[in-house]
Amino acid sequence: MLKKPRILVVGSFMMDLIASTRRAPAEGETVIGLSFRTAPGGKGANQAVQCARLGAAVTMVGRVGADDFGRRMVSAVSAAGVDVSHVTVDENEASGVGHITLEVSEHDARNRITVCPGANYTLTAEHISWLKDEIGSFDIVLMQLELPMEITETVARWAHEAGVPVMLNPAPAAPLSDELLSNVTFLSPNEHEAALISGRRIDVSDGVNEDDLKAVADWFAQRGVKKLIVTMGENGAAAADPDGISRTASVRMQNVTDTTAAGDSFVASFCTGLTAGLSEGDALSFASHAAAITVTRMGAIPSLPDVGEVQALMRKRGFGAFDPAQLDALK
Repeated sequence: MLKKPRILVVGSFMMDLIASTRRAPAEGETVIGLSFRTAPGGKGANQAVQCARLGAAVTMVGRVGADDFGRRMVSAVSAAGVDVSHVTVDENEASGVGHITLEVSEHDARNRITVCPGANYTLTAEHISWLKDEIGSFDIVLMQLELPMEITETVARWAHEAGVPVMLNPAPAAPLSDELLSNVTFLSPNEHEAALISGRRIDVSDGVNEDDLKAVADWFAQRGVKKLIVTMGENGAAAADPDGISRTASVRMQNVTDTTAAGDSFVASFCTGLTAGLSEGDALSFASHAAAITVTRMGAIPSLPDVGEVQALMRKRGFGAFDPAQLDALK
């Protein structure tokens, strides 16, 4: 029987500024775009909302500016059912923004993202001090790399000391200390982030190069990573631990509209499924179905599905590893 998990997300808020175009401009070039829109996002906010829409009880810690973007983002996260009482406001710094260039073709869309952290980078140890005593009440902690590294390292250490699993989504990619990795239970980069951090490229030009994948997994294992989950877009995901490497296929959708929050959907769905009571393999499959829905919609938070939608896709695609009716416990 699945349970409703308690999940803590310590992460970022970013207002996404999305320009869609048939072709991204080259250096020194200007192109005419197709459309422009704003959408609340940020990797932390995206993951918190996805967990909540899938039935988890979610608390988010983060920081925004005292501006319209900040108010809109906190409102969107709160509307999804996330506890935002520990989100603080910086009166002097603007809210973070993500500038997204979305290159659109007939059946696909590829993004390029520039993040300006703004108020996210003014989160301090004082703002999170309450967590040291309270972190043990959560089933898992989710973090990313859009906050000051010292905050991520501190929360990971407190969670580890309290025996709470930590999922770190190392995006955007940055050097990771051995101390941080020793306190992380799950590390989930995409193939580009894994390459930037490890210095070892995974060739996915003609399917996944298994030797590359093993080299990357070995590098992270030598750094003390307990469980590595590499997401690879249409090539699915790979999970590596001391027992070896297992693969989870992607769920292909006919029309891809916007891939912006797909990784966040995947990571959050995996954590929700796992802490609700699914096996790791089933949680990865659950995450693949959730992320598949996300890429068919525009925007970050607006694209994230609820548990009923994921169940419907699983049934439509004939998923049989477990009965999707079990997920009713999360509604």
